[in-house]
Formats: sequence, C-alpha cells, structure tokens
Amino acid sequence: MTSQRHRTAATRAGCIRGAAAVVSMGSLLSFTSFAPLALASCGGAQPSAQTSDARSLAEYDLARDSFQRGRLREALAHVEQALSHDEDNAEASYLGALILLGFCAGDAHSSDCRFDSAEKMARRALEANPEMRDAKNALGVILVHQRRYDEAIAVLKPLTEDILYASPEKSWGNLGWAYLLKGRNDEAIDALRRAVAAQPLFCVGQYRLGLAYEKRGELDLAREALTRAVETDQPECTRLQDAFDARARIAEKRGLVDDARADLERCREIDATTAVGQRCAAQLQTLQ
Repeated sequence: MTSQRHRTAATRAGCIRGAAAVVSMGSLLSFTSFAPLALASCGGAQPSAQTSDARSLAEYDLARDSFQRGRLREALAHVEQALSHDEDNAEASYLGALILLGFCAGDAHSSDCRFDSAEKMARRALEANPEMRDAKNALGVILVHQRRYDEAIAVLKPLTEDILYASPEKSWGNLGWAYLLKGRNDEAIDALRRAVAAQPLFCVGQYRLGLAYEKRGELDLAREALTRAVETDQPECTRLQDAFDARARIAEKRGLVDDARADLERCREIDATTAVGQRCAAQLQTLQ
C-alpha cells in the first residue's frame, strides 16, 4: 500500500510543473504557479483516477490562491477538499502544513495555532512523497516550535547534507536555530554561518547568528551580524523588529547609548502594539 502511494505521488510530482518553497517563520512564504490540468497529459491512469486527481489538483489550486491572498481558513478548507479527492496529494498536504503554520505567525499562543496539526500535515506530505525536501524543512521548523530540538536536528541535519536541496540556507538556518535554542552555541554559529554564506541576504539567518554570538559573549561579532540583518535592500529585513531590539540591547551593553536609543526608536516605530514593540518602548523610557 505504501509503495503504491509513493509511486502515485512520484508520478504526480513528475507531471506537475512548478514548485512551492518555505523559508522560515518570520520570513516570506512564496509559491510559483502550477499548471491547472497538468495531469491530463500524464497517461497511464484509469479515467476515474484521472477525474479524482484533477479534482484534487483543482482544489489545491484554489487553496494556493486563497493562501497567497491571506485567506487562511478558506485555504485550509480547500486543502481538506483536495485531500478528500486524493489522500496522497503531497503538495496539498505540504500546503496544509504551511497554512497551519500561518495561523501561528502572529501569535503562537493563539487557539488557532496548532503545531500538532501542522506536524501531521507535513508528515502526511512526506509519507506520500519522501523526496519532498521543502516538507522536510517545514517539519523541522514545526519541531523547533514544539521545542523538540533533538527531533528537529535529526530531520534538518540530513537535509543540509542533501546536495539536491535547492535552498541550503533554509536547512542550515533552521538547523542553527535548533542548536541555538538547545544551547549548543558553537554548533549554532557554524550552521548559521553556512546559512548566510549560502545566501547573504538571508536576514533571519543573520539575526539568529547575532543571537548566537551574543550568547557566546562575542558582542562585536553579534552587532555586525545584526547590522547585516537589518541594513539591506530587502524590504522585509528592514522591518525585522526583533533584530533592532537585539542590536539595541548589545549597544547598551557596549555603552553606546545613542545607538541603542536609535534602534529602540526604530523597533517601536515598526509596530508599537507587538510584545517586542512594547518592550522597546518601555526600554526607551529608561534611556531618556
């Protein structure tokens, strides 16, 4: 049964054009287009199977479109429909994992944030298609959020060694994140340096590298990494609120009060309503 499921997923993956990619929490999720009826030219399936796959793919396309528009509940409903037509639709399961992660992006303590459900979707995608590398990366992210660091490392480390994975900065960055939260700072720095070497504009990786250097007491290196995180042409990076908060903290430790004040003001300016923004505003009052 399992081998048949894998063959079905592999056949579909070979017929569908396009790809989906997850970066990491705190960064952007982006997708490219799939051909809506790509399965029609695959051949070899019975008419009923073709119909079921076509319906599943159509629902998947609707889910992807809703997700891109930020309509998470609507997107998840279409994912469930896609899987009802074809339980082995790995792409739909992977998208389901991303959607469920999306519910957690604003508030990990929200009742809508269900990492356990996201994990099930990611594992379902991998059961249908064990070669879906982005799903492995997503599973690693989910396990980190669940504080299951050893399991996350076990998923992500082999992915960093997979020469066929087209986005090594993601696997190295998330592996470094797992090491960092586990307190293995030397290994975190090594992994995160590899991540930003693969993609210097990976600002979340630079931010985490700054935190790792800070934990090791190397404040100058930490400040340099955090500066690379936020002083970039990437618009999303210039709004990385946590990085300004961290750089302000380090500047204050170094006695650079004016620099700390400037970073705290920028942090508050980005969004004063978030927990980080409120912390920056409170800290700013102590520097007046």
